[in-house]
Amino acid sequence: MALRRMRNRAVPAETVPVIPTEVIDGGAIPDNDPLFALLLATGGPVEVDRITITSPALDEIRQQGIQLIVPLISQGELIGTLSLSRRLSEQPYSTDDRKLLAGLAGQVAPAIRVAQLVRQQEAQAKERERIEQELRVAALIQQTLLPKELPQLPGWNIEAYYQSARAVGGDFYDFIPLTEGRIGLVIGDVTDKGVPAALVMATTRSTLRSIATQHDDPGKVLALANESLVPEIPPAMFVTCLYGILNPETGDLVFANAGHNLPYVRSADGVRELRARGMPLGLMPGMVYEVNSAKLDLGETVLLTSDGIVEAHSADGEMFGFDRLMELVGKDQEEEDLISQVLEELRRFRPSDLEQEDDVTMVAIRRASSALESASAFGDEPGLISTFTYPSSSGNERRAMDEVADVVAGLGMNGDRLERLKTAVSETTMNAIEHGNHGDPAKLVGVDVLASTKRILVRIRDQGTAPVPAALIPNLEAKLAGEQGPRGWGLFLIEKMVDVMRTATNDGHHTVELEMSREGD
Repeated sequence: MALRRMRNRAVPAETVPVIPTEVIDGGAIPDNDPLFALLLATGGPVEVDRITITSPALDEIRQQGIQLIVPLISQGELIGTLSLSRRLSEQPYSTDDRKLLAGLAGQVAPAIRVAQLVRQQEAQAKERERIEQELRVAALIQQTLLPKELPQLPGWNIEAYYQSARAVGGDFYDFIPLTEGRIGLVIGDVTDKGVPAALVMATTRSTLRSIATQHDDPGKVLALANESLVPEIPPAMFVTCLYGILNPETGDLVFANAGHNLPYVRSADGVRELRARGMPLGLMPGMVYEVNSAKLDLGETVLLTSDGIVEAHSADGEMFGFDRLMELVGKDQEEEDLISQVLEELRRFRPSDLEQEDDVTMVAIRRASSALESASAFGDEPGLISTFTYPSSSGNERRAMDEVADVVAGLGMNGDRLERLKTAVSETTMNAIEHGNHGDPAKLVGVDVLASTKRILVRIRDQGTAPVPAALIPNLEAKLAGEQGPRGWGLFLIEKMVDVMRTATNDGHHTVELEMSREGD
């Protein structure tokens, strides 16, 4: 400990002020100075002239004219001294003086110690408050880096779960929009936890996002990210990471792995692992990452996880383990929400009163087994299950009609209602080609099919800017008299084919929405 003392001014004995020396001066007697041990061992007033030890602190005290030193000791610790110069009467300090000073020291020392402890606690409280505030800010920043919304892919269901072990963590996941409707899938885990891991996580995420939009090869993306991270992250830290590119149209998944947990694919035949070799990011330069591919068929689910699941321990110290997770993924269960199944099993395995040891992150991507299943996943509010685009060329209205019909037939709509919807789609698409885009093949017509448990919506968009005309009741006599043109007759037909028709013009395009109930005649 450091012992404080007064600046170069001795205190006359007649006043005997009891002031902790550390408050008045910033100097200190080092605890390795022989004078420190002497004062602690003596425990009472000591005359400077009688001290014979060699001490740098003692030399300085003598230069200040100090004659008597009274140590202040509390609970066996030397917390300060009273330093007195010669008495004004020039008389030496008597035995009674020393007894008085020793008594004063015995009362003063505990009071000073209490004051010191109060100041220490106040300083510690301020430091804790500062750290907690920094953690709150770091947690807020980290939450902003995680995806705010999950991708809505026609025919796919994507779920994600993240729970850090501390206020901030090192796990992360991301979805990166790519060209041609593809999507980049990322899951990663930074060694360590807390603020350092969160900072590395943020750096890794931004690095991957920047590189992924420039390259179609997952192995090259990880290799370039590794070269960027090696000089950036602290020693003894690294990042395990899996990066894949999913083509929602075909179900093809191309991926590379930088030392991360293997993904599992649940299918009707059980479970299989997706393997690709590669070292974690940030360890050493010049790494090469193997690229593999897989195809997700209808009804299959791929699960990406961090090691916070497999490394969780039970009350008996047993580890959850890869075998248990793989067995759980491969179980044939009616419940389709794989993440909920894993979390429920994890709660049964690890008691709630046990501290979470590591961050837990999961991403589950399931390909719907049918259009009907895709629609059911959206509940009562329609969600996108299929989308098409066509050049504005004659004949493409039939393509649109046939492809929409295939999707809608899979939703259970057949017979007369399906034929009416087909007619409405064909007529609306033809209007979009001829009147909205003026037959320009460079301008596309977009067709979206949305569905819920109760409704089917078909939205058809063109690039026209003029307002959509109102549906007119056809009047042959008015037409022959030149009082009514054919524009609007088609909309009248369309309106009668479906339950509800809506039109809008905004953002540089027309939209016609056709709504049909999935039930009724």
